[in-house]
Amino acid sequence: MTAYKKLTEHFKKISHFNHLAAICGWDQAAMMPAGGASARSAAMAELSVHIHKLQTQDSLADWFSEAETKTLPPEDTASLREMKRQWVQANVLPEDLVHAKSMAGSKCEHAWRTQRTNNDWKGFAENWKEVVNLSQHEAQIRAEATGLSPYDAMLDIYEPGTKTEFLTPLFDDIKRWLPELIEQVIEKQSHENLLMPQGIFPATQQKALGHKVMELLQFDFNHGRLDESVHPFCGGVPQDVRLTTRYDETDFIQSLMGTVHETGHARYEQGLPESYAGLPVGEARSMGIHESQSLFFEMQVGRSPSFIHHLAEMTGKQFGKENEPAFASDNFQKLYSRVNKGFIRVDADELTYPAHVILRYEIERDLMNGKISYLDVPELWNEKMQAYLGFSTKGNFKDGCMQDIHWTDGAFGYFPSYTLGAMYAAQFMAAMKKTVDVDAAIRSGNLSPIFNWLSDKIWSKGSLLTTDELVKKATDEALNPTFFKAHLESRYLK
Repeated sequence: MTAYKKLTEHFKKISHFNHLAAICGWDQAAMMPAGGASARSAAMAELSVHIHKLQTQDSLADWFSEAETKTLPPEDTASLREMKRQWVQANVLPEDLVHAKSMAGSKCEHAWRTQRTNNDWKGFAENWKEVVNLSQHEAQIRAEATGLSPYDAMLDIYEPGTKTEFLTPLFDDIKRWLPELIEQVIEKQSHENLLMPQGIFPATQQKALGHKVMELLQFDFNHGRLDESVHPFCGGVPQDVRLTTRYDETDFIQSLMGTVHETGHARYEQGLPESYAGLPVGEARSMGIHESQSLFFEMQVGRSPSFIHHLAEMTGKQFGKENEPAFASDNFQKLYSRVNKGFIRVDADELTYPAHVILRYEIERDLMNGKISYLDVPELWNEKMQAYLGFSTKGNFKDGCMQDIHWTDGAFGYFPSYTLGAMYAAQFMAAMKKTVDVDAAIRSGNLSPIFNWLSDKIWSKGSLLTTDELVKKATDEALNPTFFKAHLESRYLK
């Protein structure tokens, strides 16, 4: 057996254990009773250590050295590159740190569920201190191994090749034009009549509606399912994708579009190349590209007038309110393009969302680089929230720095992916429209032309290409943020 073949067999074994970890994680968030937290945390920590041992097995170094001396087909060369990338990332971390971080993250995340509800910053901070310390330790180790800054080393986990020297100017530019655009749109919309749907919308009916929308978006229910959790997410594996959403029986608006968003993630996973299943090269390219797919579904397609027309009809039928003015297509269009400043990122509209991301990026960057302490976060959050969106979060931790799940387990470097994804999505749509009549496809109810383009340009590529190569091949140019600004101006000002 060649060294390359040994590597592929070994990484497929790792993939099987990652599969189990993914389903355990989904169960922990969606199904597990509260009393199971301690035992589950211990089991998942043990599993993470086992996976880490497989990723750092001594023989891998020799196999990589031998495989790199051979001439391989381009696809196998890319596969070797991605296996080595994961191997290098795993090898820099000592086993005790992997175990400690898993335990601290599980403890912090589980306690956060009730601490956030109780606005208990003091209790949360006691757990989070350890998560931050361990993450800073990890960032320093990764920085020393890669020559990157601590934050860039963490960012590289989610966005390979992306650095703060690229992100900071990009986000600073958004900060220059976004506040004025938000104010212009809010002023424009203040003169519009808007009807809010009234009533009780049972969660069971909302779930049924979500299933119908997912069918329109061609989700494969034979290889996935929809459930409920505190924080919506998409997990599992391509062959068994697990989506979750949350329901508010007095307001179905957010939940419905949240389901569209998570379906975008899921369709990407279901569309990854089967020929490379179980290998790193068969996985999603980056979190930014992953987010581009969910935002393509939610923002580019899901909030288009033609898709909103479908939603209005489906929703009216589901709740028996076809003839009510609030369920008319034009009113739904206003509902799903409404811009309001608010505290909560996951409830934010398309236009204000980047402000929430930039705030988090600036804080986690300075936290990982050791410029601030975890105790500084509430006050910094308050300052930036007032500067970017005009709200004070002083003393309001549950709607401030405690609102997200990402930092509870040390996922520092993740947040930029959201706005990068929005930019990629706008650029993909602009490129798609050159060859696909997108609006006609949506109006017809058969979105196959859209999904065929995404499959050909994005999904089927997995990680065969770097992020820059993927974007250039799909759109004929590198990431160009002007597409994002143009999209926002077109949707909200014209």
